[in-house]
Amino acid sequence: MRHLLIDTDTGSDDAVALLMAMKSPDVKVEVITIVAGNVPADKALQNALYMVDLCQYETKVYLGAEKPLIRPLFTAQFVHGDDGMGDIGLDLKGRKPLEGHAVDAIIDTVNKFPNEIEIITLGPLTNMALALAKAPEIASKIKSCVIMGGVGLGYGNITPVSEYNIWVDPEAAQMVFQSGMNMTMVGWDISIKYAAFDQKATQELRNIQKPLADFVVDIQGAKARFTSEITGEIGFDLPDPITVAVALDRTVATDIKKLYVEVVLGEGLTRGQTIVDHTNILKLKPNMEVVLEASRAQFLAQLYASFD
Repeated sequence: MRHLLIDTDTGSDDAVALLMAMKSPDVKVEVITIVAGNVPADKALQNALYMVDLCQYETKVYLGAEKPLIRPLFTAQFVHGDDGMGDIGLDLKGRKPLEGHAVDAIIDTVNKFPNEIEIITLGPLTNMALALAKAPEIASKIKSCVIMGGVGLGYGNITPVSEYNIWVDPEAAQMVFQSGMNMTMVGWDISIKYAAFDQKATQELRNIQKPLADFVVDIQGAKARFTSEITGEIGFDLPDPITVAVALDRTVATDIKKLYVEVVLGEGLTRGQTIVDHTNILKLKPNMEVVLEASRAQFLAQLYASFD
């Protein structure tokens, strides 16, 4: 059995990613750690605990960083809804995490499963940066860390060149990227190419006629409305679910290259940009496996399997 730790800022697509991981028969989600991002940390916590209850799953959930390392928090509630789950009236109150902080939970879990723990990050990298700062030795004990963040080849979703998770806490991202861990980056470019759902694809989800399929569509409603306002097209994409799909089955990624990646820490339009050295101009040692292409069919197969 594979051991997973998922770090999440539980918004509507994170919720689907958690569903996929918890429904996978081949892995055990040992720990879920919560970071502020899409929504404030307290709301992200309630959303994660809601998903654990929905899946009737046994795992440990810990509250973590409530703000980026040095910057104010800028949420994405304008995308995911005020509650992060599409504002469809879900009961998202009153559930309690375990005592203790997510950063300590990350360190303890790595030490409990040295060279076996697989980490998936779905939000800003604040918790991971704090864990690596507190216990840098864990970097060599983490089997893999699959990161939803950045842009491998393309444009951004919070500035013209920057992806939200990295932009929110670029200092944390840079610390993680330079940690020496075995890392894979699944950028937003992969989501919009291989995990986007237009009206036809959304209706295909509805046509499955399973409660969890309807739930997945329902909680993306706020995101779909936001997309239509920006692009004029009705639909949504699922970056965190395709990241989990890659983590669960690496063959979902059909083109991966080991490249050097670093993060822009300045202000302005390039804040949080992931500089990916595709042509080895910098002559620096590659630090990241970057997913450049993926299989939509394999992603959908995993997604659909989670509805049972």
